[in-house]
Amino acid sequence: MKIQLNGEPRELSDGCSAQQLVTDMGLSGQRLAMEVNREIVPRSEYARHILHDGDQVEIVHAIGGG
Repeated sequence: MKIQLNGEPRELSDGCSAQQLVTDMGLSGQRLAMEVNREIVPRSEYARHILHDGDQVEIVHAIGGG
């Protein structure tokens, strides 16, 4: 299936979860936020949130500062 990830096309296997996408991108354990089709996906839901063909996914890194 194809999704848009941060504005770029990306090919994923069918049934890919948000958690699998994060893992495949090498972002596990990092502070980040994910939005799918303009809706925030809570980190606690990543493993259960299955992505679908045509989804628009945005992933941003949380950066601390002061």
